[in-house]
Amino acid sequence: MDSISERHVKNSKNQMGIIFVLLIVTLLFSIFAMGKGSSSSLDMLSTMKIIIGVEDANSIQSDIIWKLRLPRILMAIVGGAALAIAGALMQGCLGNPLVSPLTLGVASGAALGAALAIVMGFTIVKSPEIAIVANAFIFSLIVVAIIIQLGRMRSVTAESYILVGIAITFITGAIVSTMQYFATDAQLSQLAHWSFGSLSRPTLENTLWISVAVIGLMPTAMKWSWDLNTLALGGDDFAVSTGVDPVSIRKNILILSAFMTSIIIAFTGLIGFVGLAAPHMSRLVVGNDYRKLIPCSAIFGSFLMLFSDTIGRTLFAPIVIPVGVMLSVIGGPFFMYLLLKIRR
Repeated sequence: MDSISERHVKNSKNQMGIIFVLLIVTLLFSIFAMGKGSSSSLDMLSTMKIIIGVEDANSIQSDIIWKLRLPRILMAIVGGAALAIAGALMQGCLGNPLVSPLTLGVASGAALGAALAIVMGFTIVKSPEIAIVANAFIFSLIVVAIIIQLGRMRSVTAESYILVGIAITFITGAIVSTMQYFATDAQLSQLAHWSFGSLSRPTLENTLWISVAVIGLMPTAMKWSWDLNTLALGGDDFAVSTGVDPVSIRKNILILSAFMTSIIIAFTGLIGFVGLAAPHMSRLVVGNDYRKLIPCSAIFGSFLMLFSDTIGRTLFAPIVIPVGVMLSVIGGPFFMYLLLKIRR
């Protein structure tokens, strides 16, 4: 084995080791987050004893653990992973490091659906418990349908998807702003709270179904890692020379990314930073090989979401700062520091 091959194998082993360490750190932090909260009777040790069955919980402790903390932790892990994977896939297939899961207008479609339910009372599903979630999900799928139709045009380019996403964002933003202008104070407050992004809305049952959907889509994302590597190495011309159809791959990847994004933001509201930052942080660790970048981005996304939510619900407890706000406050400066450090 020559020196180049030896170095490649060694680097791959080191990178896989880093990914494994990040996974362990994220799992340990999730256990730590389970024991953090405003309840004085549920510290980390007591919480772990109740979970493994060593101690019996009273009704209040049981509700806090199984109805509040556990769904929140699981949603942070699954939601962060899904948005980070979607961001990595989109940045790879569009060849633009500044795109995120919100670029295609999926989040704007979800915001329009939520605004229609909150302000206008227009809901697809009549049940008040899931009306906003259903509206947000269905209207985000309308954007996915637009992406599918756009992908059937053979002349479409990567820039076309971005421009269409910007146009959808402006159009839906104008409609939502108009509804906000005529909304009552209570409706404005509810819509603003939805747009901040929060992990407290999904129940444990919702979170489990979301987890099944996201985990089921992850192997498909990994299947396209080689195609993304060819696009990243030499663009569309190089991809065609290796037997990859860039138009078809780009359409399929964007549909998958948009669908994963819509599943999450329909329940959580607008959470955008993690899908932009996690893939970049992963590139600083494992490089641009999508076989490693996709799982590393998922772990980074989960950790970012967990860390931001834990800080947001404990810093000024019992006041809870929405995770979307905390992600921007904590992640923005840290992300800038990493970029400046690597450039130096």
